[in-house]
Amino acid sequence: MTVKQLPLPELAHACGQSGIGQVGLWREPVQAYGLEAAAKLIREAGLTVTTLCRGGFFTAIDPAGRAKALDDNRRAIEEAATLGTDTLVLVSGGLPAGSRDLRGARERIADALAELGPYAEDHGVRLAIEPLHPMYASDRCVVSTLAQALDLAERFPARQVGVAVDTYHIWWDDQAPAQIARAGAGGRIHTFQLADWITPLPEGVLNGRGQIGDGAIDMREWRGYVEAAGYTGPIEVELFNDELWARDGREVLAETAERFHSAFL
Repeated sequence: MTVKQLPLPELAHACGQSGIGQVGLWREPVQAYGLEAAAKLIREAGLTVTTLCRGGFFTAIDPAGRAKALDDNRRAIEEAATLGTDTLVLVSGGLPAGSRDLRGARERIADALAELGPYAEDHGVRLAIEPLHPMYASDRCVVSTLAQALDLAERFPARQVGVAVDTYHIWWDDQAPAQIARAGAGGRIHTFQLADWITPLPEGVLNGRGQIGDGAIDMREWRGYVEAAGYTGPIEVELFNDELWARDGREVLAETAERFHSAFL
C-alpha cells in the first residue's frame, strides 16, 4: 500500500532492484491482477508475502450482513494461503449505522473469530487483530488498543488468533509497551508495522500516515519493545499518504528503504 501506484509487476521488479525480499500485499490489487497470477508473479520474483490485508469488518448486526462478512473472510483466508503467507490482518469493523454499542460490536467480533479461527488454522493461516487509533472507532474499527485486541485474541489459541502491532495506531498509548510484552509472552505478535504520525491530519484522516522519520514516533523505541517481547518476524512499512502516492513509486520505495535503515541501523 505504501507504493500502491505501482502495478504488481512493477512492484515485484522494484523490490528486486531495491534488495527487498518480502512484501505485504493487499487484497484489492491481488484480486484485480488475479490471485493465481499474483502468486506466480511474486514467487517467480523471489519474493515472499509477509501478510495479506485485509479481512475483518465483523460488526454487522443483521444476519445477512454477518454471513456476507464471514464468507468474505473465508475467501481472504484462502487467498492468503494461495499467496504463501501465514498471516491475515484484520480490521475488525466500526459501529453499524445507528448503533452506539461498542461492547456488543466487540462481542460480534469474538463470535466471528470463533468461526474463522479453526478455518484459518486448517489453511495454515493466522488471524492478526489490528487495533486502530480511537479516531477510527465509529466507522472502521471498534478495537482501539492492544489490550482490547488481546482480550479478544486470548479467547482462542495463539496459532489461530494474535495481533498486529502498528506504531501509527498505538504510539500514543502508555499501556502499549506492557501489552506488547503480554502479546509476546503468549506468542501472539503476528506482524509489526511502521508508519509515522504527522500533523495536521488530512481531511478524512485515513491517508495521513507519515514517512518514517517525518513525525513524532520513535521507531527504534518501538522496535525495542517488540524485540524484547521475542518477536523476530518481518517488519512492514505501511503508509497511506496521498503525497507519497502522487510521486514516482520506485522513488518512494527506495526512500522508504533508506528511511527504514536510517531509523534502525
